[in-house]
Amino acid sequence: MLGLESIAALIGKYGLALVAPVAVVEGPIVTVIAAWLASTGRFALGPVIVVVILADLLGDFLAYALGRWGLGRLPEGWRRRLGLRPARVRGLAGHFAQKGGRTLILGKLTHSMGLPVLVAAGTARMRIALFLWYNLLGTVPKSLFFVALGYGFGAAYGRIDDWIGRISLILLVGLLVTIGCWIFYRKWHK
Repeated sequence: MLGLESIAALIGKYGLALVAPVAVVEGPIVTVIAAWLASTGRFALGPVIVVVILADLLGDFLAYALGRWGLGRLPEGWRRRLGLRPARVRGLAGHFAQKGGRTLILGKLTHSMGLPVLVAAGTARMRIALFLWYNLLGTVPKSLFFVALGYGFGAAYGRIDDWIGRISLILLVGLLVTIGCWIFYRKWHK
């Protein structure tokens, strides 16, 4: 895997044509680096914003597509091991029909839960237009936050990457504890 210095050098050399595909996979830190390079005059800020938002949306749609069209092609035994029994998928579909927007935005904001939530939305067969709308609502402020962070403090992208990882871990642990407490509460109060 490339280090952040190598990624920054490659983005500086090849420009937004490299930002787009790399941001699909590593959105936040690539956004920070690209915005920092924009602050130094290497890129115009407007195109950076457009590219990172579109790349984030594309990456999210690919995760959705994996859930919608990929997981169903797995052999039955594998789906069972992943917990994708028909009753659970029906429950997931009901959840996303009622609370899909809220779930998607929460997944986007916690960052560490984003991929599972996006795949689950696809598995639940959430309507694509609705998925894209809520995903856009979550992506724009998140991307703009990382653009502002990069534009103002991007020279410290190594430390920023560390903090993104730490905050993501804290949010993940907090979310898992909350889910665990909710499950415990439901079991004991039936």
